[in-house]
Amino acid sequence: MFTDKTLAFIGSGQMAEAMIAGLLNKKIVAADQIIASGPREQRARELTARYNIRATTDNVLAAQAADIAILSAKPQMFDDLLPPECDALFHCDFVISIAAGLSLDYLVHQFKNPRVVRAMPNTPAKIGQGITVWTTTKEVAAEQREQAHLILSAFGESVYVDKEDYLDMATALSGTGPAYVFLFIEAMIDAGVHLGFSRRIARQLVLQTLRGSVEYALHTDEHEVALRNQVTSPGGTSAEALYHLERGGFRTVISRAIWAAYQRSVALGGGKKVSQRLGGRPGTELDGDI
Repeated sequence: MFTDKTLAFIGSGQMAEAMIAGLLNKKIVAADQIIASGPREQRARELTARYNIRATTDNVLAAQAADIAILSAKPQMFDDLLPPECDALFHCDFVISIAAGLSLDYLVHQFKNPRVVRAMPNTPAKIGQGITVWTTTKEVAAEQREQAHLILSAFGESVYVDKEDYLDMATALSGTGPAYVFLFIEAMIDAGVHLGFSRRIARQLVLQTLRGSVEYALHTDEHEVALRNQVTSPGGTSAEALYHLERGGFRTVISRAIWAAYQRSVALGGGKKVSQRLGGRPGTELDGDI
């Protein structure tokens, strides 16, 4: 499917490297079909030595070589990613952006190509265990959509959505989600240390508990409520602990945090009022001083 196609990564950070490694490990493309560009010469040498790909510090050179361009720089760098007069990406088959908050309209206008894929991966993509939510402009053809799906599979699982609004929702839920999980892990480890475990043992207990719980949930069709009830005996330790979590507003705090992340994602993508995008739900306007 990618015969004689060159994939250009404009932005050569950790997420770009994760995708490059995944593409090569899954043999989706060969090393000589990849070029990556970034601001540091040392980084270019590292990527060349590690993956035998082409690497450069010249974004224009990478763009000119691209049949498919993957924009993997930080969102705040996109205005200056290519010179205003550069139309190299216009000639690409299509463009993929993995930058949070940058809309399809912005990407089409900025890079002069109507065929754009906007994707929201998350941190576990670095080890091929991510979940990526993505969508496209209507100009992306069916074959190009399939190519985009294969490229994004380098991160792990992917979910295609037909409305761009879902990308902001995914940013709040799965894109930012690892931060919530890491904070929960940290809190559990600290609690274990407070009980008297060494930090090493507390960390081992917590990480394996979370890993096992997730794997258990993935391998059963039972609802999460049923799973929780399996470990909650009347008057037992789980019941006591859950009582205090609920009393402390655990569910409400999580829900409010995810909603706040969604509002922020919308603001970064252009600042439309959240109430306009969700059918006028009351009390959801963004503050004016974003």
